Amino acid sequence: MIKAKDLQSLQSGHRARLRKKFLDGQTPEYEMLELLLTYAIPRRDVRALSRQLYKKYGSIHSVLAAPMESLTANEGIKENTATFFKLIHKITELEYKAVLDSAPIFHNYEKLENYCKILLGGKNVEEFHVLYLDGEYKLIEDELHSTGTVDWAAVYVREIVKRALDLDARNIVMLHNHPTPGVSFSSEDILITQELQSALQKLKIKLYDHLLVSGDIIYSAKNMHLLFDNLK
Repeated sequence: MIKAKDLQSLQSGHRARLRKKFLDGQTPEYEMLELLLTYAIPRRDVRALSRQLYKKYGSIHSVLAAPMESLTANEGIKENTATFFKLIHKITELEYKAVLDSAPIFHNYEKLENYCKILLGGKNVEEFHVLYLDGEYKLIEDELHSTGTVDWAAVYVREIVKRALDLDARNIVMLHNHPTPGVSFSSEDILITQELQSALQKLKIKLYDHLLVSGDIIYSAKNMHLLFDNLK
């Protein structure tokens, strides 16, 4: 039988190896999640719990973005740990948003995609956001436009157009999520995208893209050629 002292020593050695792997840039996502858990739950072996969470949510982005009630529904995750995850999530979201505030979004599209994943990955209902950009494609405002159900969220074209004019936005990115992983744009998504694009174009406002977060995948209407000829 392993004594409590010996078990503690084994856990300490394992956590030291996790930290070294992370600092050496060799840590896969599920082990990053385990390393986070060691700080939130310092006196338990969290290997099984980290794998359970990673399997359920599919990515570390989705774990961090999951609602409090979803996280605390997992055995072994209490309010303190869930709050720790939400704190990391918020700090990361603010870091990515600061990048979008300071430079044109296409200068680092990976940062934009990561911001979208952090913002919407793991949500269990659809949310629709609008990113209002200035003439240099820097972020003016990211606004939650609507919250819907597991497979639908309302889009009000007139409200978006009015808000764009109020903010003097010259470019817009539509953003929403599908809670079911790996589900691309629906026919309704495409229609409303083109309807908004048409309304904006009349006012010389460019719809830069419509991004869709589904699991750990980001779909781009622009890259999928779902937008018609836009403003140059």
